[in-house]
Amino acid sequence: MEKENAKPVKKSVEKFRGEFKKSIITALVAAFGFLISLAWRDVIVEAVDKITALTPLHGKIISAIVITIISVIGILIITKVFSEKDENTKD
Repeated sequence: MEKENAKPVKKSVEKFRGEFKKSIITALVAAFGFLISLAWRDVIVEAVDKITALTPLHGKIISAIVITIISVIGILIITKVFSEKDENTKD
């Protein structure tokens, strides 16, 4: 009888380990993404400042718009890739 009770517990522990591993991977990827964004921030701001030096608009507004557009496109691509992986995993 103990072996019968151990199966659901073992299955639950394995499921927890898998979810925990996914969470750790997600956190690490987010941390690396944050580091990358910090590294590119100054480059983007400097490039936008040079481009907008002749315009009446402030470079910070333009750089915020550019960064927002790039980020949204990145989020859409990542969401699509992961949703396709989830659909393939379920089949």
